Amino acid sequence: MLAEERYRKIMELLRQDHTVKVGALAELFHVSAETVRRDLDYLEQAGCLKKVHGGAVLEQVDTHEPEFQERERLYHEKKRELAQLACCFVKEEDSIALDAGTTSLEIARVLKKRYRTLTILTNSIPVVWELLDKPSFTVILAGGKVHAEEKSVTGGACIEQLRQYRVNHYFLTPSGISLQSGITSYGFGEVEVQRTMCQIAARTVAFCHSGYFDKVSLMKVCDLIRTECIVTDSSLPEETRLRYEAAGVTILVPREPSLEIQSLS
Repeated sequence: MLAEERYRKIMELLRQDHTVKVGALAELFHVSAETVRRDLDYLEQAGCLKKVHGGAVLEQVDTHEPEFQERERLYHEKKRELAQLACCFVKEEDSIALDAGTTSLEIARVLKKRYRTLTILTNSIPVVWELLDKPSFTVILAGGKVHAEEKSVTGGACIEQLRQYRVNHYFLTPSGISLQSGITSYGFGEVEVQRTMCQIAARTVAFCHSGYFDKVSLMKVCDLIRTECIVTDSSLPEETRLRYEAAGVTILVPREPSLEIQSLS
């Protein structure tokens, strides 16, 4: 059986069963397990599937996002843990863009405690509210249409205002990270803001709790290569970390304080 025929059959089985196993495919095709693994590598690189231990699965797109208040309660300790690493990138008088993700609010709380003078550019109303009692910070809320459910500002006016600025760092808080689909998030308005913040920042760092790895949300923000690294919490499985690092993605977790991100500063 030619490789193209195996690829076609693998995708048929995935659409039917949502998962395939290396051993079963090797037996079906009368080839070695190593040949099947190479087939799966090829299809993964083509964005057709996601390899897992012992086989592969179809990459599912998550189209539902909980409301802001619910997301703020979810993974709260993990968000606090990874938010602490924001300080490894920042020095006094830096300028930082923060989007409307709930992790952005945790980052704002950390920066507020650790720094005296920063410029914060954001479309997040909760971030602005959090920093109101920090008069030594310059806080800029991009104007535009208020998105009540997300407690954020979006729309054309917001995008145009963001484009007038240049910042040292953008701390991107996505809803999904995938080797095949890159950085993804929900909602056209929010994604447009995130894309624009990527464009105006000298450095983009993704802050994503471990539950969002290998997850795809509705809309693509950018390719993984557009981010300097991904900061996550200590619950990230070692297998996941090694897989992303093998693909050239830098992963930073709290259990490696010795790194201190000096090479990225």
